[in-house]
Amino acid sequence: MSEYDQCPEVGVAHVVLNTDRMEETARFMRTIGMRAIFDGPEVSVYEMRGGTHLILMRKDKVVEGDASFDLMVDDLRATHQRLSFLGLAPSPIEACPSIDHEVFTISEPAGNVITFFSSHASGKPI
Repeated sequence: MSEYDQCPEVGVAHVVLNTDRMEETARFMRTIGMRAIFDGPEVSVYEMRGGTHLILMRKDKVVEGDASFDLMVDDLRATHQRLSFLGLAPSPIEACPSIDHEVFTISEPAGNVITFFSSHASGKPI
């Protein structure tokens, strides 16, 4: 049995984030570590680990608040330090013992608040 056969059979394909500041939000996503697939004035596509794509959709008005998704990174403290160095002002890292994670948040240019979690991957192929 190959390593591929041991991977979960499904994954998240797409998540959507609305923005009224397409260029700034797209730049932000590249800065935090996403790979640009397509940049457009109405729709942009960014790739994340595991092949999940973030679809940025331009809207005339965006209500600021929590994004409909969160992100997970292998080294939360290094990510926090890098984003701080870049002037992106992440919140302080907080422990969440009830779910065995540490977290911080960061606001992207349109006001969507994205939560970053410490990794909890099983250690098996993903």
